[in-house]
Amino acid sequence: MQKRIAFFDFDGTITSTDSMLELAKFNSGKVAYLLGMALISPWLVAMKAGITSNAKAKEVLLTHFFGGTTTEAFAEKCQLFTEKVIPKLIKEDAMAAIMGHLKQNTTVVIVSASAENWIAPWCHSHGIQFICSQLIVENNKITGKLKGDNCSGKEKVSRIKALFNLADYSSIYCYGDTPEDEFMLGLATKSYYRFFKK
Repeated sequence: MQKRIAFFDFDGTITSTDSMLELAKFNSGKVAYLLGMALISPWLVAMKAGITSNAKAKEVLLTHFFGGTTTEAFAEKCQLFTEKVIPKLIKEDAMAAIMGHLKQNTTVVIVSASAENWIAPWCHSHGIQFICSQLIVENNKITGKLKGDNCSGKEKVSRIKALFNLADYSSIYCYGDTPEDEFMLGLATKSYYRFFKK
C-alpha cells in the first residue's frame, strides 16, 4: 500500500492571519493589546529590517503578553482560544483540503513556528499530528522564551526528517505561504504555495 503524507504550515496558509497575534489580542483585550504592541514595536521594526531575528521578536512578544503566566492558566486560555477564535480564522478551502487528505488516509501534519500550546488542541480535535515551536517553562510559569530553535525555515525540514522517513512515502504534499516555507516545500512531490484563498 502506498503511503501519503501532507505537511501544512499553519499561520497564513490554513489561517487568514497570525494566530499568535490573535491569541495575544484574545488574552489581553484590544486596548491592552494595542498598547503592548506599541511598547514592543521597536523589536518588530528591527525584525522587519533584518536587524533582529524572527525568533527574538517572537520571544519579546510572548514574554510581554504571557511571561509569568502559570502553565495551567495558559493552557486554559489556549483551549478557549482554540474553541472560540481559531475556527473563525480557518480558511474554508484549506480545511477542505485537510479533510480530503484525511479521507484518503493521508497522514496530515501541521508544521508551525507557532507554539504547540495553542496549535495542539486544534490538531487533537481533528486527529492531526503537529510539529511546532515549544516554550520554556520555569517554576510552572511561561517565560516567553523558546525551547530550542524556532520551528521555521530550515528547522521545519530538520524536525520533519527527525520524525518521518520520507522515503517511506510515495506522495509528499507540502503547503506554505512565505519564503521561509520554501525549504519545506522542497521536500514535496507536490507543493502548493499560497494555494488557498485569503
